[in-house]
Amino acid sequence: MIREQLTAAMKEAMKAKDARRLSTVRLVQSAIKERDIAQRGAGKDEASDDDILQIMQKMIKQREESAKIYEEGGRAELAQQEREEIEVIRSFMPEQLSDEKIEEICRAVIAEVGAQGMKDMGKCIAVLRERYAGQMDFAKASAIVKDLLK
Repeated sequence: MIREQLTAAMKEAMKAKDARRLSTVRLVQSAIKERDIAQRGAGKDEASDDDILQIMQKMIKQREESAKIYEEGGRAELAQQEREEIEVIRSFMPEQLSDEKIEEICRAVIAEVGAQGMKDMGKCIAVLRERYAGQMDFAKASAIVKDLLK
């Protein structure tokens, strides 16, 4: 489903002559194609929507880091370009959960899994990744789970 959205967005961007959107969509499609090729080599199917959401989340994180570095280096125009790419990528992702909602979900998953301590953190994060791929920042979620399991 996300693949079709990306293809449609690419066609729209071409027609609208929106260079930033077009190049960003192509970057996302390229990353997906790389994953497909890697999985094919391992004898697996092509990337699922969850895999694609993880790819896009990673791309957003990379761009946030780049924007920060560009700003520190006095290159505001490059930082702005990275932020524009982030917005394009986010437009294909489900709405992000609030910090309060993430904490609520983490508490529920800890109770559901029956987590007793730090040794069960991996189980909790695995459940969160499975259910909420693309909807939450897993760095925040793992910090919350860590605090709750202490």
